Amino acid sequence: MRVEVMAFEALRPQAAILRLAGLALLSVSISGCQLVPRGRDRAPPPPEEQVRPEPEREEGPNLPPGETRNRIAVLVPLTGTNAAVGQSILNAANLALTDSGGQRFRITAYDTARGPLAAANQALAEGNGLFLGPLLADDARAIAPIAQRANVPVIAFSNDISIAGGGVHVMGLNPGQSIDRVIAFARSRGVQRFGALLPNNVYGERAGRALAEAVRRSGGTLSVQTYDRTAATLAAAAGRLNSQGTFEAVLIADSARNAAQAVPVLRRASPQARILGTELWTNETNVGAQAVLRGAWFAGPSNANFDALRTRYRARFNANPSRLASLGYDSVLLAVRIGENWRLGRYFPIRSLRDEDGFAGVDGAFRFGRDGIAERALEVMEVTASGARTVSPAPRDFRD
Repeated sequence: MRVEVMAFEALRPQAAILRLAGLALLSVSISGCQLVPRGRDRAPPPPEEQVRPEPEREEGPNLPPGETRNRIAVLVPLTGTNAAVGQSILNAANLALTDSGGQRFRITAYDTARGPLAAANQALAEGNGLFLGPLLADDARAIAPIAQRANVPVIAFSNDISIAGGGVHVMGLNPGQSIDRVIAFARSRGVQRFGALLPNNVYGERAGRALAEAVRRSGGTLSVQTYDRTAATLAAAAGRLNSQGTFEAVLIADSARNAAQAVPVLRRASPQARILGTELWTNETNVGAQAVLRGAWFAGPSNANFDALRTRYRARFNANPSRLASLGYDSVLLAVRIGENWRLGRYFPIRSLRDEDGFAGVDGAFRFGRDGIAERALEVMEVTASGARTVSPAPRDFRD
């Protein structure tokens, strides 16, 4: 299954977008941009005498004769259990194409839930020179070899940094950066003795490594307990942590709802401990409803721009977007900005992805390192009864 997004005539251009080297994030209003299903059949070519000879192109994606736009594939699940998230990312990508005036690009969506390899092979066969997605790390691993052979870069929406490299760029917010930011902020407020509750899963392992390094680098001390993500094992882990002494701050690498279950137990030994969360809390709109979490700190992208995106998304699609929709939006802005130097029929200018000044988007400033992992400028938020308030703003760029 594929869905094509087509941009047509631009009306009332208001500005360009994206680069942080002195430029602001602006928008363009475009008429006639729509998301439409497209069949496999193509119109027959015109009579030979009416066909104009195509200019010779250097090696690149195999675009169909007569194509006037470079092609970009959005690889997301459009069926199955992750369909709602995939559709939200795709809708936001469509909205970004509208806002950015990407008239030089043709964006087509491919359903990875029906098989990531099938989706990627179809996208390559149809001349796509850039992959936005996939969402899942396993899907990214599956398509990485064929994308690399075709010299097509992959901007994955996963937060699993283990898939980065070999042409795969990880755009998702990973827990390591969030933890590093909140630990540095806590240390700046005088916190030195840290405790942590980590789930026994891949996320917990990655969070644990990032936490240990952040605390070591900042000169603090750390005690850790793990659990199996059940209420009973979480409470037991909190009890074991209590037996190790008192703490000034305790990080719980889980959802806010799950973290709240451990707080009453932790308070028995460390009544004044500051609770710390991870980027997972950014996705929870009702985090302030958990009274025991009020006063907790966590780091993530600013929600200010996402709130604006949510308003526009609702007006366009009559639905609320997934918090991950910003990845679809920002990846299209990124592609359009870099695509100014993408000659028709040539390979995508992959080196431009590693601009040291970075880029701006809904989720703030970001840039890709040589390892293919997106470095992000994050803010620190404090949980309040009404949600979360910023206590340490995100840097505006990578010079701050």
